[in-house]
Amino acid sequence: MVQIINGYAKPNDAASFNWDVGGVSRHAIGNYNFATDTGAQGAYTIFTVTGDVAVMVFGLCKTDLTSGGAATIQLGIAGNTAALIALTTATDLDQYETWQDATPEANPGEIDPGQFVIANGADVIMTIATADLTAGVIDFHAFWVPLSVNGNLVAA
Repeated sequence: MVQIINGYAKPNDAASFNWDVGGVSRHAIGNYNFATDTGAQGAYTIFTVTGDVAVMVFGLCKTDLTSGGAATIQLGIAGNTAALIALTTATDLDQYETWQDATPEANPGEIDPGQFVIANGADVIMTIATADLTAGVIDFHAFWVPLSVNGNLVAA
């Protein structure tokens, strides 16, 4: 069997999925609005993953995050909720800042996100911890490639 990737026929096997044709990764954008999606403490799926993928992810704050308390957020997977982005004081994330670690980057934000392998379809989740958030919007950007035949990542 063959598959078409970026206009080229490729064998349909796991070896053909490494970083695509010419090393081009795929881009998915997830969005979370703490006023309309809910700012309540808990875990929320940002990206749905199937199979195995390699991913680099960061957040771009579109609207200041606000809270009545000392809210914290983190990004990861079930069982390791800070695996992708460390626990961060949510109100430290202001409009146009980049979130990739515990210290948001001012605009223009230099990004140096780590590369991670997510195996066995573990979804990417954002966890709101410590206190509820009342407002704010984050766009999450994932640059990813499949590592297995069924590897895929889409915004939830």
